[in-house]
Amino acid sequence: MSSLSFNAQNALVSDVQSLNSLKTQSNDPKAAREAAKQLESLFMREMIKSMRDATMKSGLLDNSATSLANDMYDQQMSVAMSGMPRGLSDAITAQISRSIGKDNLAAANVTGELSSLLGDDNALAQRNFSMTSTLSFASQSRAATSLSGSSWSKGSTPAVDAYAPPPKGRDSFVQAHLPSAQRVAQESGIPASFMVGQAGHETGWGKSAIRNADGSNSFNLFGIKAGKGWNGKVAEVTTTEYIDGVPRKVKAKFRAYDSYEESFRDYARLITENPRYEQAQNVASAGSANAYAKALQQAGYATDPQYANKLTRAIESAVAVQRSNQA
Repeated sequence: MSSLSFNAQNALVSDVQSLNSLKTQSNDPKAAREAAKQLESLFMREMIKSMRDATMKSGLLDNSATSLANDMYDQQMSVAMSGMPRGLSDAITAQISRSIGKDNLAAANVTGELSSLLGDDNALAQRNFSMTSTLSFASQSRAATSLSGSSWSKGSTPAVDAYAPPPKGRDSFVQAHLPSAQRVAQESGIPASFMVGQAGHETGWGKSAIRNADGSNSFNLFGIKAGKGWNGKVAEVTTTEYIDGVPRKVKAKFRAYDSYEESFRDYARLITENPRYEQAQNVASAGSANAYAKALQQAGYATDPQYANKLTRAIESAVAVQRSNQA
């Protein structure tokens, strides 16, 4: 048979049934390629589904209609992302070709290219960049259709979930951020509950997250400002500063990240590497929330004169939630 009855590249969505149509064309070398595209598409579909399941739900717009729309969108994305040069479909094509004894030379060439790819950091980086660009494009497309009136900066590459609603409410906030904080705690020595509690205090347990100009999440959980030594992304917002004990609204530039865990890591670096917070680092291992909060205030972490008391209560709340989840 000279022509294929199914073409994965032009498919609307990936369809398991379509693989059956390729069985009757097993002698056609092109059939192996099309089958490989379908298998890669199914793999990508499961990967996207896992990513979406891991994303926090807002509860406001979640219903059967939006779930159906998201599922259709994800299926279409899995088709668009399959069949990329030097991707998974090439490896599958090589395996299928060897299995059916067809086009062994092409199979060997593909295998050689893949081996070369894995040994070539530049080629591998290009492949990863291509995949990242596709995911970023999907995120930008969804953001452009869901955010009316927001300003979109050309050339920006927000995280995949940059527009997802942040976890809100004390219990949800602690449960969502505790795993990242625990990973950072193993490296820094700062208790995870201390970091989550401070992040909860700084953001109002997720209710006052710092946003970028385009409305996306800056992932800044600790209100760390972008000083002269900061070379990363910046979010400029209006905040409250205490000047001579009087609260005032001022414009300030804050650091922006690509994920919440990156925010935890940057905070840990600040506390452990800046001599200014040496005392806070020393008392962190003692496990006293009050001593840690006082050390931060004395080091000038915040201008609020009641910062230590407020932070102590926030940390104790995070500890209570953590203990209740472990019970």
